[in-house]
Amino acid sequence: MFVNLLLISSFLFSSLTIYFIKTYALKNCLDVPNQRSAHLKPTPRGGGVGIVCAFFLTVMAFWATGRLEGTSAPVLLFGLPVAAIGFRDDHRHVPAWTRLLVHLIAAAGALYFMPALPPLTLGGVRVNWQIVSAVLAVFYSVWMLNLFNFMDGIDGIAASEAVFVAGALGFFLNSADAGLARVAAALGLASLGFLLWNWPPAKIFMGDVGSGFLGFMLALLILLGAQKDLLFLSIGMILTAVFMVDASYTLLYRFVSGQAWHQAHSCHAYQQAARKYGHLKVIVSVWMINLLFLLPVALLIFRYPVLALPGVCAVYIPLLYLALKLGAGKVRADV
Repeated sequence: MFVNLLLISSFLFSSLTIYFIKTYALKNCLDVPNQRSAHLKPTPRGGGVGIVCAFFLTVMAFWATGRLEGTSAPVLLFGLPVAAIGFRDDHRHVPAWTRLLVHLIAAAGALYFMPALPPLTLGGVRVNWQIVSAVLAVFYSVWMLNLFNFMDGIDGIAASEAVFVAGALGFFLNSADAGLARVAAALGLASLGFLLWNWPPAKIFMGDVGSGFLGFMLALLILLGAQKDLLFLSIGMILTAVFMVDASYTLLYRFVSGQAWHQAHSCHAYQQAARKYGHLKVIVSVWMINLLFLLPVALLIFRYPVLALPGVCAVYIPLLYLALKLGAGKVRADV
């Protein structure tokens, strides 16, 4: 009962806090539309602060009452510098290299306190890959952080993805670590509290303080789960496939085609679709893909781990085709 009350408080605190953040942001942190924007009128941003505060208050309560392993708490705290640099960037531009440095330090710090991933088994041979896995884990964490930032370009999409991925992770992690499952649930419910304000048409945006934080925390939860069982890497790849495919393919396409890949743009598949169909239809479509396609595949490989690799391929190939059909990465005349 106490755990349930804490989880409900994560949702309520997030949602109620947004009201006060919105009042502050209207005066101090307005997102003014430009040629890349998907919104037409100035909208307050920075609502992600509510997610961050609600999440950490709940996690602190879990830790203080012995409902979270002590080894997990220091790892999660590295989400704070990610949120802080995002908050600063929402108010005044922070150079990309400065942000990247903070992101790398936060990822490396979190990995330092995280137990090593278990050895790989390839062809019946156990392979110790501690150094390689650590480097890949840092890269993965930073990429998840940034792709959530890239994908937070229309009303409700990043918050919806966080609600789905965190909620599903909570279900899967419960079998391996009940404490981590509670943390995932708290993140999902805090995101849901914000989504009430961000559902199309959005009354407030989460800003970099929210999008980067959500991507980073989801990456850490997946990696903490993988420390228990490497199967959680495959489950995480499947649950985040909509964002992973769109952001990764679009970046690669822009790089290969000679575009200024490092500059901001509005050429992701979801942005192309939103211009054609509208925000709400895109969000509903993402929810349908997540619930009716990705979740069943994740449940399948959870039950039959031998299907992990085929399951990942079965998810990524059709989503890659969808990104191609929507013109991900291609510059349009109306952009």
